[in-house]
Amino acid sequence: MNSSDAMTFGQARQWATNQVMKQAVGDSFDVDFLLRERFGFSTTELIINSRVKMTATQQAQFQSDIQALLQNKPPQYIVGKTHFYGNEFKVTEATLIPRIETAELIDWILSVYPDQQQPLSVLDIGTGTGAIAITLKKLRPNWHVVGSDISSSALAVAQNNAAVNQVAVDFVLSDVFDNISQQYDLIVSNPPYIAENERELMDTRVLEFEPALALFAPDNGLAIYKKIVAGVNQHLTDHGQLFFEIGFQQGQAITEIMKHQFPNNLVEVKRDVAKKPRMVRLDLGVTTEHEN
Repeated sequence: MNSSDAMTFGQARQWATNQVMKQAVGDSFDVDFLLRERFGFSTTELIINSRVKMTATQQAQFQSDIQALLQNKPPQYIVGKTHFYGNEFKVTEATLIPRIETAELIDWILSVYPDQQQPLSVLDIGTGTGAIAITLKKLRPNWHVVGSDISSSALAVAQNNAAVNQVAVDFVLSDVFDNISQQYDLIVSNPPYIAENERELMDTRVLEFEPALALFAPDNGLAIYKKIVAGVNQHLTDHGQLFFEIGFQQGQAITEIMKHQFPNNLVEVKRDVAKKPRMVRLDLGVTTEHEN
């Protein structure tokens, strides 16, 4: 693309798609995401405006965005935002980009607690962008929701997102329960769960740009789960529930961690839409027969 030649949005889209496909970095969905988010188009408006010429400023911005995409930078970080559960969230390289698996975790929680009027106290550990905490608060306004994170930079992003989404969520700087004193009816966490020896299996884009602090955990990725489960007696009410998002190979290990401490309580693993075990819950309100 020559910056001196005015191009239509459609031509710019084709040029960008050819670039990313040629270098095998990203795809047409990334290109469309950049066009929509950078220039405020809906999917339909992107089609309608395909023959409209870009201004010089728009063209220069889009070229810069595509160059960043070709350097493996996730498009959400390029524009500084993403959409999750129908709401817009600011993202920075201090936070993970919310993913569809986390939306499924929220679906599960809401199905377990369908009463929109029921007041609950909720703790989201490792809140990051605040996606879980903010979404739960928007959909269950009677819940008192707290989001905690070890990263002050992430908490700043989460606080901004709560303000933009017009919900009141309390945020606490804490390494798991270190600065948490009270008990909660519901604890949810999508903690770091990737083992260091899995780096070579990961997407280069994730490794280069998403925060390692939010990705990796010691003890084959199980360290944070163990720390949270160890604090359940002190921080979960008698009939409370604990929900985790997990790596698809961690279901058995995390079930064993929970069952070791709570052998007579319900532990349930749930599969995502891809049929992979990606969520687990512990329910202190339901007892089961001890399995020998």
